[in-house]
Parts: sequence; C-alpha cells; structure tokens
Amino acid sequence: MGSVVALYEALASAQDERARARVIAEAFERLEERYPNLPELATQGHLREGELRLQKDIELVRAELKETELRLQKEIAQVRADLMVQIEQLRGEVRTAIERSRNSLLLWLIPLMFAQVGAIAALVKLL
Repeated sequence: MGSVVALYEALASAQDERARARVIAEAFERLEERYPNLPELATQGHLREGELRLQKDIELVRAELKETELRLQKEIAQVRADLMVQIEQLRGEVRTAIERSRNSLLLWLIPLMFAQVGAIAALVKLL
C-alpha cells in the first residue's frame, strides 16, 4: 500500500468494519514509519502563534527598554546636578584658599617692603 489509491482500494475491499479499522491502523503505522518527525512538524497556525508571542515579547522588551532609558536619563540628570553642586563647592573652597594665600602673602610682603625701603634709606645715608 504505497499510495492513497491503494489505501482506498484496501478500504473498499475490506469485508467488515474490523478489517477497515486494521487497514487504517496499518496506514497510520506506515505513515509514522515513513515520517518519524511528523508530530514535531509545525503548522502555519503554530508558526503564527509563535510569531504573535514573539511580537508580544518584543513589545514588552521595548517597553522595558524605554522605561530603563527614562530612568537612566533621570539618574544622569541627577548626577549632573550633584556634580554641578560639588563643582561650585570646590570653586568656593579654591577661591577661599586663594584669598587666604593672598592675605597671608600680603601680611608678609607689606612689612618686608617697609624693611626694604628702610634698608635702602639707611644705605643712602651711609653713602
């Protein structure tokens, strides 16, 4: 029974229902032997279901990605704001340190300048 016609003839010539059932069972057995992976084959319906599931998963991933992107943008903005505050604090500290150094230098330079003027005046008197 290699063809559909042979199956039809075997069914038509079967003497009773039991013989027909046996012919059908043998046809299924041959079909399973010839195509052992038949139960694993995907139909167009299976493929469509898979495609729809994948599309749904892709949309979920896109939504999660968008949410993550927005969260990261907020975090970046917060970090930038924090950095700007820290930079301004450092600038203030540097300005304060520079002013202290300048005042300290002036405290030493002014008396030294007067001492130099006095030393020069004393030298001029000696000459």
